[in-house]
Amino acid sequence: MPMAIPLPILLLLFLSIPFSESKLSFDYYKKSCPDFEKIVREVITNKQMTNPATAAGTLRLFFHDCMVEGCDASVLVASNSFNTAERDADLNLSLSGDGFEVVVKAKTALELTCPRVVSCADILALVTRDLVTMVGGPYYNVRLGRKDGLVSKASRVEGNLPRTNMSMNQMIDLFASKGFTIQEMVALTGGHTIGFSHCIEFTDRLYNFSKKEATDPELNSKFAEGLKNICANHTKDKTMSAFNDVFTPGKFDNMYFKNLPRGLGLLASDHALVKDPRTKPFVELYASNQDAFFKDFSRAMQKLSIHGIKTAKNGEVRNRCDQFNSIET
Repeated sequence: MPMAIPLPILLLLFLSIPFSESKLSFDYYKKSCPDFEKIVREVITNKQMTNPATAAGTLRLFFHDCMVEGCDASVLVASNSFNTAERDADLNLSLSGDGFEVVVKAKTALELTCPRVVSCADILALVTRDLVTMVGGPYYNVRLGRKDGLVSKASRVEGNLPRTNMSMNQMIDLFASKGFTIQEMVALTGGHTIGFSHCIEFTDRLYNFSKKEATDPELNSKFAEGLKNICANHTKDKTMSAFNDVFTPGKFDNMYFKNLPRGLGLLASDHALVKDPRTKPFVELYASNQDAFFKDFSRAMQKLSIHGIKTAKNGEVRNRCDQFNSIET
């Protein structure tokens, strides 16, 4: 017979779980929208096959959403004459349209089957997990029951998202302010194993590195030359970009970490991970052990996915993901 846990200890364990998190469950839509996950899978499969950049764009969109107001789909809200929303903040202007589109497509399909039941925040969380898995990444369970946020302001973005030119101290402090450890930060950054970055985010390493050297000497020389060719017209064409992982850009694996010690980290913040003694051990672990990376990434994503969530009266289930219900006519 297992030993019974005293009632006071059970009560303490229950009270230690934030109230908002305690309202989430894996089968939240079992009765109200039983085909939720099936419908999402059909939508993301079609979208990813049509545009292979969808997975990376959606993962980045999810991260940008959760880090600012919590995982409440506030990044999906469009600006209007009364409010400049998150998606129009400087740091969000480069977000891929594919991420927004796949959530809208899933929401549209779900509204036909179970109208006004599934939140955009839950759709974004599940779509992200399914797309990561679809391109070779780990499967992790997603708790559901989030409500969509009631606030989306561009002015709240700065200071809540990492910039590519941040020092490692700044990066660690930012993630710590959201409750993430250094190891969790490194694991989440491993999401750079898919997708691309715009030239403007790393050209300082190519042309204006220092007074003595125009190009960062720690960049692989052939890699640097290739990037210069790709980004030759970046001042005229702001859409110019390069893959974060030059070898397997469309596959979620641990190649990103293998690239860093070779001078193949695209962003300054990427390269910093293999230089700082606080983060280097985790880079080396994930480079040599993909299973360890997948395990830690899954845990970090589960933690991220419940960060700052809204429940009950703190949110709503939007009828459209790009606007609050209160402004509908």
